[in-house]
Amino acid sequence: MMDLHGIDLNLLVAFDALMAERSVTRAGARIGRTQPAMSAALSRLRALLNDELFVRGPSGLQPTPRAVDLAEPLGRALAEIERTLSFTQSFEPASSSAIFTLGLSEHPAHVLLPKLVERLSDVAPAVILRIRSFTARDDAVTMLDAGEVDLAVGVPPTNPAARILTRPLFDERFVCVLRRSHPATRQQLDLPAFLALSHLLVSPENERFGLVDAALARQELKRRIALTLPQMYAAPAVIAGSDMIATLMAGVVAASGYKDALCVLTPPLDLDPVPFVLTWHRRNDTHPAQRWLREAVVKSIG
Repeated sequence: MMDLHGIDLNLLVAFDALMAERSVTRAGARIGRTQPAMSAALSRLRALLNDELFVRGPSGLQPTPRAVDLAEPLGRALAEIERTLSFTQSFEPASSSAIFTLGLSEHPAHVLLPKLVERLSDVAPAVILRIRSFTARDDAVTMLDAGEVDLAVGVPPTNPAARILTRPLFDERFVCVLRRSHPATRQQLDLPAFLALSHLLVSPENERFGLVDAALARQELKRRIALTLPQMYAAPAVIAGSDMIATLMAGVVAASGYKDALCVLTPPLDLDPVPFVLTWHRRNDTHPAQRWLREAVVKSIG
């Protein structure tokens, strides 16, 4: 078997030019090399492949059967290399069939993905998306480090390293929800009324202590948590058919399909909005296709 370790790609370019021109002089002009350089390349090719490759004929160089056999596969390989190198210098979404993998936590998958798919169908119809889900915020960093995703959208990582870049996308404020016919909706939802109810806690990371509990703890207060769910989009349906109250992101309620069955109230606590960010690895920062993808995500949110 031929050892191709360390083969000079320029030799394959020279071979392709010789096949096209059937002349050492014209082949050299085609790829910007002198006639002596082309003759030297042909000599190296003959030694490497153990074949004459081209012999002189009445109308120029004639390829040997071995050269004819090599011409098509090598031409395809060179074209693919050229396409790949061009892809890293510029990106044409309208004609691209690139495959992108996105890491999305649950809420961005609901609010971002439909708009992103609609946008790509208009501007990049042949682009393929693959989605990876993640729950724990630092799972996004793990996937980016491993090259398993091109970018991720979720809450900010706990301790973002310099290699992980971020861009704010949107914030989500909190609201309280009860079923529309709940007796508690007939009075103001103050803190005592809030604490008198049984609560549903959404905790994607399966913790029993959320932002509401932290805010209550600062006042030395606690609430009764009757149900803990890891899936935030299951919460509105549960609340619509129960006597519990839940403190959810407003966007989850709006996108859940249960908004008309719920009474949406202002929480009796000061709760900071939840930021959602776009994250990507520094190694992908300047790649044209990756830059385009990030801008497509940003525009889909807007």
